[in-house]
Amino acid sequence: MDVAVFILVVLAFVALSGALVRLVRVPLPVLQIAIGAALAWPAKGLHVEIDPELFLLVFIPPLLFGDAFAAPKRELIELRRPILDLAVGLVFFTIVGFGYALHWLVPSIPLAVAFALAAVLSPTDAVAVSSIVDRNVVPARLMHILEGESLLNDASGLVMFRFAVAAALTGSFSFAAASLSFLYAVAAGILAGIAALFVAAKALQVLGRIGGTPAGAQVLVMVLLPFVAYLIAEHVGASGILAAVTAGLVTGTSGIFRHLSVSARIQAMSLWSMLTFVFNGALFILLGLQLPDIIRRVPPELTSRHWLFEPVLTVLILTLCAIGLRFLWIWIGDMASMIAARLGKRKAEPFGFRVRLAGSVAAVRGAITLAGILSLPLALQDGSPFPARDVVIFLAAGVIICSLVIASLALPGIARGLVEPGEDPGAAEERRARAGAAKAAIAKIESLASEGGEGEAAEARLAVADSIVAGYRRRIAASDEAEEARAEARESGRLELELRHAGIEAERAAVRAMFRTRQINDHTMRALLSEITLTEALLKSRRDRK
Repeated sequence: MDVAVFILVVLAFVALSGALVRLVRVPLPVLQIAIGAALAWPAKGLHVEIDPELFLLVFIPPLLFGDAFAAPKRELIELRRPILDLAVGLVFFTIVGFGYALHWLVPSIPLAVAFALAAVLSPTDAVAVSSIVDRNVVPARLMHILEGESLLNDASGLVMFRFAVAAALTGSFSFAAASLSFLYAVAAGILAGIAALFVAAKALQVLGRIGGTPAGAQVLVMVLLPFVAYLIAEHVGASGILAAVTAGLVTGTSGIFRHLSVSARIQAMSLWSMLTFVFNGALFILLGLQLPDIIRRVPPELTSRHWLFEPVLTVLILTLCAIGLRFLWIWIGDMASMIAARLGKRKAEPFGFRVRLAGSVAAVRGAITLAGILSLPLALQDGSPFPARDVVIFLAAGVIICSLVIASLALPGIARGLVEPGEDPGAAEERRARAGAAKAAIAKIESLASEGGEGEAAEARLAVADSIVAGYRRRIAASDEAEEARAEARESGRLELELRHAGIEAERAAVRAMFRTRQINDHTMRALLSEITLTEALLKSRRDRK
């Protein structure tokens, strides 16, 4: 019962945060972490012990799957070099640089444990990045690199974290063995994601052959897909995170949606949108719930002189160190790309100082870092306590919060003016694609209408075709390159939507009136209201695009 009440309380505050964020003007993750900390701060407040493995299983696969599915695949392929450079190269660079800096700053932390903390801090959080970074102020190229990096560096960071923990437990480290294990974890994780997608496709095919299968059953297969990918990979000792990401990246191009009915597709999209919001919010509230206990147990190694000042200063220095290492790596990669472009007689596209700085500050840490560091063992193989465990947990939590705060406060100022005013390239591409699709539809409809022969049936066919084509022509006009033509089409479309919306409201009122006078029962009312709501949602989508 206590668990059920706890879940309901968390969900209620997730919903509340969605409303409060419009009032307090802070990024949603920061607000949700603050809510979690406020709930847990009193002595009799909410408290929960996180099982790191369960935490990773419940939250990370669906969130990373959803981010990977929504990521622009064309841009990720085009930017694969800088993405892999950050997702793999920067992880190793951070482990070495941050690890030595931490060991120098806090000598009580053994070097192997310092490397473990550096490894678990190296992944950026895909969920936090997409929530913090405003796409309207960050150049699209940089945003795509940040998204791609955050999807892939979780695997490399956590794999190296395991190696560092193993070195701390055994006192030995083999570079050759670690390299082979890393390659295995990556390759097997990718294969596990593809295998899970194959299993899901086969399950949907079987459900389709049975006939009459409820759409909910098909949606459930899609919901289980990231969890199956994660569990298969973890079972064979590979990266479950990379498996979930792979499944998300491949799903859109695999053709699996052709096995879903139309209603199942609509329900799946709506359900994923809701689950993403709920899981995101619950994840950050759970992070906030951990903070009061972590702060109350400030390790004595960090409080030799001042109880508050020294720990805060240490966290700030380490956060700035992580940002600095990232900036240095991006700058080195930028210079290397420019040299390679000149040698290959290609056009160089350097980022520039402010873009490099924005890319460094925007790399926030989040749930995977905390879940990873909480999974540190309590004792060594000889039974003695794991060295500096409380210290590195405190520092990891501090860097998570500090990176979120710095990104929230500094990024708008750093990125101001980086994006040139004018139409977003993505919106322009969508507008051209919409016009091209409409022209193809007009050509097909006119071709079919001309095959109708003669007589009243042919005239009716032509009349219907003209009505449909008129709608497509309005869509083309709204996508016209000329601003005047687009403005006229938008006004025409606004009037059409206004009248259609009025008609929908009249329909809804009539159905409810018939229900009140008992002309129809509640089953008929729900069926009709569902159709009206779907039509209204389609109109709202059109209005939002305009």
